[in-house]
Amino acid sequence: MRDRDESGRPRNARPRDAYGRPLPHGATGIPTMPDELDMPPAEALAEAQRLLDADRPFHAHEVLEAVWKAAPEPERELWRGLAQVAVGITHLRRGNARGAEALLSRAADRLVPYQDAAPYDIDVQGVVQRARGLAKEPQDGAVPLRLTTVRAQ
Repeated sequence: MRDRDESGRPRNARPRDAYGRPLPHGATGIPTMPDELDMPPAEALAEAQRLLDADRPFHAHEVLEAVWKAAPEPERELWRGLAQVAVGITHLRRGNARGAEALLSRAADRLVPYQDAAPYDIDVQGVVQRARGLAKEPQDGAVPLRLTTVRAQ
């Protein structure tokens, strides 16, 4: 049964490993992002990049998902696609190449419409190419993914 808060909303109270897999209650895990995470897009991109660089794609997905859920309608699918790329990489790290291929391909397709006018210096073309490359060659997962054309500070 899933953990819930006082209002009955589902919460992830179980500890998680570095790739987001639930661990038994009482185990020591890697801290996850708060359920009510609220970051401006540029800050979220920098944090997601930091997490990807630290090989924590599940946690990067949580950051990108928070922005997706709060984004204005014209940007929602962009953030959803970025979050799906991070989940695809999470599947690679967990050894699920088939799930990774499906998610990375779907994410790339979702991101394509943003290639010509991406906000926040997001390197949509580069992310699409990297996602499609990982979908075809999952063993290339050690090559880093850059979310923006500007190096995070």
